[in-house]
Amino acid sequence: MLHLMQDLQGKPKLIHFLLLQMSWNMVLSQLHYIIPEESKHGTFVGRIAQDLGLDIGEINSRMLRVVSRDEKEYFQVNLQNGILFVKDIIDREQLCPDIQFCIIHLQVIVDNPVQMYRVDVEIEDINDNSPAFFSNMNSLVISEIKPAGSHYPLMEATDPDIGTNSITNYELSSSDYFALDFQKYLNEIRSLELVLKKSLDREKQSVHNLTLTAYDGGKPRLSGSTRIVITVEDFNDNAPLFDHPFYQCTINENAVKGSLVFKLNATDPDQGKNGEIFYKFSNLVAGETSKAFSLDQYSGEIKVNRELDFETMNKYEIQIDAVDNGDVQMVGHCKILVTVVDINDNPPEMTVMSLSLPVPENSPQGTTVAIISVHDKDSGSNGKVNCYISEHTPFRINHAFTGDFSLIVDAPLNREIKEEYEVTVTARDEGLPSLSVSKTIKVVISDVNDNAPQFQQAFDTIFIKENNPPGSHIYTALASDPDVGQNSFITYAIIDSYINRIPLSSYISINPENGKVFALVSFDHEHITYFQCHICATDAGLQPLSTNLTLNIFIEDINDNAPTFTPLFSPLIIKISRSAQFGHHVTKIRAVDLDSGYNALMSYHMKGVMGKIPFVISQYTGDISLKRPFADSDNEEYRLTVMAQDHGEPVMTAETEVVISLVEAGEEILYDNQESKGNVEEFSEANMYLVVAICIISSIFLITLIAFSVLRWQKYRDEVNQLKENYRICSNTGGSWVYSQQTQYRVCSNAVQPKNDLIVFTPNNSVIPNNEDRISQQGTLVNPSYQPKHPNPDWRYSASLKAAMQGAVHMEGAAVLRGAAVGLEPQWPTVSSATTDPEGGEVSPPVGAGVNCNSWTFKYGPGNQKQPVPVPQIPPDFPENFIIPGSPAIISIRQDQPSAQAQKSNFITFGKKEETKKKKKKKKGKNQEKANNNTNDNNDQ
Repeated sequence: MLHLMQDLQGKPKLIHFLLLQMSWNMVLSQLHYIIPEESKHGTFVGRIAQDLGLDIGEINSRMLRVVSRDEKEYFQVNLQNGILFVKDIIDREQLCPDIQFCIIHLQVIVDNPVQMYRVDVEIEDINDNSPAFFSNMNSLVISEIKPAGSHYPLMEATDPDIGTNSITNYELSSSDYFALDFQKYLNEIRSLELVLKKSLDREKQSVHNLTLTAYDGGKPRLSGSTRIVITVEDFNDNAPLFDHPFYQCTINENAVKGSLVFKLNATDPDQGKNGEIFYKFSNLVAGETSKAFSLDQYSGEIKVNRELDFETMNKYEIQIDAVDNGDVQMVGHCKILVTVVDINDNPPEMTVMSLSLPVPENSPQGTTVAIISVHDKDSGSNGKVNCYISEHTPFRINHAFTGDFSLIVDAPLNREIKEEYEVTVTARDEGLPSLSVSKTIKVVISDVNDNAPQFQQAFDTIFIKENNPPGSHIYTALASDPDVGQNSFITYAIIDSYINRIPLSSYISINPENGKVFALVSFDHEHITYFQCHICATDAGLQPLSTNLTLNIFIEDINDNAPTFTPLFSPLIIKISRSAQFGHHVTKIRAVDLDSGYNALMSYHMKGVMGKIPFVISQYTGDISLKRPFADSDNEEYRLTVMAQDHGEPVMTAETEVVISLVEAGEEILYDNQESKGNVEEFSEANMYLVVAICIISSIFLITLIAFSVLRWQKYRDEVNQLKENYRICSNTGGSWVYSQQTQYRVCSNAVQPKNDLIVFTPNNSVIPNNEDRISQQGTLVNPSYQPKHPNPDWRYSASLKAAMQGAVHMEGAAVLRGAAVGLEPQWPTVSSATTDPEGGEVSPPVGAGVNCNSWTFKYGPGNQKQPVPVPQIPPDFPENFIIPGSPAIISIRQDQPSAQAQKSNFITFGKKEETKKKKKKKKGKNQEKANNNTNDNNDQ
């Protein structure tokens, strides 16, 4: 199409005509179907009757038929359903070769009336043909002189398919010399060439076998291949080559003319005349040599041309050229050494050809020290020479070639043991008589860095007094190295480490040349007492060796710190009772010294003591005590100067003042308490830590105690609620509180031991509450529908009554207290029996029994005559303090004899007795004195 368009350029009329023809054909074609080639018989093509608008019922009667322009009918119509189907298999390549669009034109004809329709069926190409080459093998001949980049056209493959099913790509088998180059025009390959990547060498590879493969673009992808045989044409690019560039041979001096001396052999890898060789003497050969020998130019044989004279010339060097017959001749060279053999009239000659000195001491066995060449002008046994070493040395002679020997290392060498050897090599022939020659070779052993520097000891310890001047010399590291030269040049360095996160290099340094260690800082024993450093000694060898020295450095203490008293405040004020006796501990003086050892050993003395004082101080403990009781003549106050001194050199001291005042017994405690409040802020750091620790422990204990109390309180509440369900408070008909005539009852639930006592008072109320009336957790009767009426509107509850009505009741254990066994039941006052008079009285106990309170008090006004106060009949044997078992409360029943007092108030007191308050105050004073004494003793300690 591209070529057609190119041919049609400049011809617009023809182009318009073709376009018009194509559009006319499409108009004339009423139906257009597309089917792939190779479709089988019966393949559906289209519903032709339906597409043409024909009635399917009439196509049979109207004789519908399909007529093709070709003689062969490829399609047929089913007259039952009007479907056009394939009758014979269609091969597009046979039907339409070299045509892009393969269309079969059909005519559909029906009768009655006669109608004709135009139908085109396009045959779509499938990839049913593989690419194929014209020949299975192609041969090429390429000269090895052709340059890289040369192109050689190749025969292309053919594929009858079209479009993407045709050939789209070529591939060449892997080759170091050839590549494939093909050009595409509109996805169609137009040129295929073989490209030479690099120059050929026939002598390396004369024939190259390649495989060319063509691929189409169909699915599945098909391919075809052919073999390309490339023969490399020879070019005279190789010169003749001898087996060796140098030859040796001998000839007896009495050899006759024509005797063979040597036969040369040269080869040429070229072919034909390029590989034909002839020999000749080189132009460098002297005239005497060319006269003494003859050379056959074809066989390469060298023969004696005249009589030889060993004494005139015993050795001939013959240079031979081998020339080929190429257009451009190329020449190969070799040299032949011909030695004339004489009788044994000459001693061997020894030559040291190569002497490698000095010999490194780490040379392995077999290292060549010298090459010795030995030859004898004689021949045969007379010229056969053996070399040996007479004395014992770490060397030996190794036979290399004829007349050549090597002196090699036979044992390990050590320069530090022996650094020079004199080796005598003797060469002796086997003639009769035997002749020999000797040669002394001086072998010097060179040093290698095989010895690391060594310290005299791996560890060392030094002591440095503190407060040393910075930069002072403290140590000298000395290492030795048996090597010599730069291998023995030692440098010193300190391996860096850290002391308390500070680099060691900040403390000490070392001179890298002489190993002197200097202190960069002034050390303080109180901050650092010991540290360790590692000194590395390294030689200057090419592979440097090193060793380490561990230096333990101890900082010695000197007496540079004076003692310090604790606490720091001065003077120390002490109060002591005048009644203190002999040996009484007054206080303790303590001083600390930051030094160590004897420099920190303290001794205490009193300084400037005038007269006889009643105090003495312990020299080593600092305890101040009384050495005698106080007398009236003693002063009221003593000011003592206590001196603490250490045992260092020089001795360092510290002083503090202690003020001791004499007071009466008990006053020193109060004073100490006041002083302790003022000195809280002067606690030392250690005391502060102790206080914090005590506070933390106390807090933990308090939290534990509170948690335990809450848990126990919850348990008590549960048990009280259970008791309230099981026991209800009953009232008697008399309506008064009485003692039981029988005994005291103890109620315990769930087999739990009673811990508190419950006193139940029966209220004077004839009305029994309903079952729904319950005892609340606070110990009062609770009935939502029942509202009690007070006998007097002015009845007043005290604050304690209101609080008790809201309090909790301990009901774990209960006890019922009744009246006496005999006699009238005394009328105890109750809430219901109170007077209606506004001035009748005030009830200030909790209503109910078992309330957790310490007192129960009833008070009546003096003018309340309507409600007389009953006087209980207390048995004579009733104890004054009656304690209910299981309860810490004390019941005190007291009746005053005067009637006036009895009218004012009667008390039933639970808890502490009021009568003992004065006694307790007196006891409290005595306990206070004891506490003051104990506090004074603690301060002394």
